[in-house]
Amino acid sequence: MKILVSQPDPQTEKTPYHDIMEKYGVNVIFRPFIKIEPLSVKEFRLQKLNILDHTALILTSRTAVDHFFRISEELRIKIPITMKYFCVTEAIAVYLQKYTRFRKRKIFFPASGKAEDMVIHIGKHKHEHYLVPVSDIHKEDLTNRLEKKKIKFKKSIMYRTVSNDFSPEETFDYDIMLFFSPSGITSLLKNFPNYEQNSTAIGTFGAATAKAVKDAGLRLDIEAPNPMAPSMAAALEQYLKTVIKPSKK
Repeated sequence: MKILVSQPDPQTEKTPYHDIMEKYGVNVIFRPFIKIEPLSVKEFRLQKLNILDHTALILTSRTAVDHFFRISEELRIKIPITMKYFCVTEAIAVYLQKYTRFRKRKIFFPASGKAEDMVIHIGKHKHEHYLVPVSDIHKEDLTNRLEKKKIKFKKSIMYRTVSNDFSPEETFDYDIMLFFSPSGITSLLKNFPNYEQNSTAIGTFGAATAKAVKDAGLRLDIEAPNPMAPSMAAALEQYLKTVIKPSKK
């Protein structure tokens, strides 16, 4: 059985997917359907936005962190030590150490890792002027919450999400395909406009990705997170248990 995971190869064997390969005798291939491209300084300037007009950042991913500091460096902007950072997860907050000192009073994140709980933190600092680095394709859930709370913020596109095209030489004979964003589904249909799912199982992580599959008229076979499987790997294993038996060592 051949399984496509539409994410970059983690370059390590210590992942749940490698455990699944050994346990069920399947072949897992990591192949992203999308890739990130940086916005140029010239393109950024067209937004007529001054980074230093803002006193706080809202960061939703490591990619957003990377491209905020990349743009700042290319513009030769020195980020003041007074800048506050509001991160969706602790992992993003820790990742900030790559670029700035971890100042306890300047970095905030919800213990739950949920955007709605981060907005509660932000609501306690309503006087700040927030900047939200995003991709050209992004969810509006967070910004909608900020608007409801009447938080002063501006979105800034600092990178773009584009289709990672397949070459004619690449075989496309997967039994299962796992997607993690609606952009992945868009890329699938761009690469294969006449795609027919047939017996191929499709799995998704997150409600937005699941909706994209259904809106495309495709069949959704594996959905994560669910009550029994908090991760995509766990949901995959849950599915595999119903179709094949674990390999005996």
